[in-house]
Amino acid sequence: MRKAVVIVLAAGAGERLGRDVPKALLPLGGRPILARAVSAAIGCPAVGLVVVTAPPGSEDLAHAIVEPLGAHAVVTGGATRHASVSAALAAVPDEAPIVVCHDAARALASPRLFGAVLDALPGWDGVVPVLAVSDTVKRVRGETVVRTEPREELVLAQTPQAFTAAALRDAHARARGSGMEFTDDAAALEWAGYRVRVVPGEVGNLKITTAEDLERAERMLVEATRA
Repeated sequence: MRKAVVIVLAAGAGERLGRDVPKALLPLGGRPILARAVSAAIGCPAVGLVVVTAPPGSEDLAHAIVEPLGAHAVVTGGATRHASVSAALAAVPDEAPIVVCHDAARALASPRLFGAVLDALPGWDGVVPVLAVSDTVKRVRGETVVRTEPREELVLAQTPQAFTAAALRDAHARARGSGMEFTDDAAALEWAGYRVRVVPGEVGNLKITTAEDLERAERMLVEATRA
């Protein structure tokens, strides 16, 4: 198996959206957020299989959403990102050389972005798409400004993130053994000493976290249909 396996992380409850339904199962432009994320992954020719982590108790619904799209497996997600990725890795075939981790909440990522991180991976352990920081960034402690950070060295990380399967498995195993938790998978590799490359991200690849984010994503879809 030479094509990449994509893990779509969709186990978050999405409390900040203020809905009773898990975030990834909410509609966006008439389709579940999860369906849009999986479709983007499958739309990349370099992707062979997709493994979805579903919210506990919503596995059947998640399976019904993604099975027609060609997803490989649905597994129960964990209480943390690390736990969800570990559960998904157990469903990734041992012979898979490359694994991509993607947040379902970034449902507007394009198939092109999946291709970009995969194309940039040879010779590296991981690749993360990023956006430059345009605002001045200040580090604060309480109400006090500690210092102003050089923004030319700062970027905003996105998903999908591509990794060699061996590096991703090793970084997560070591993090689990050390009790470490990370906000994204590239951070786990960085902590473990692996080399992670950056490529340009997409401005429209927003992360849906709040109700305002969901409304913005809806507007972006409407604007895209008018373009």
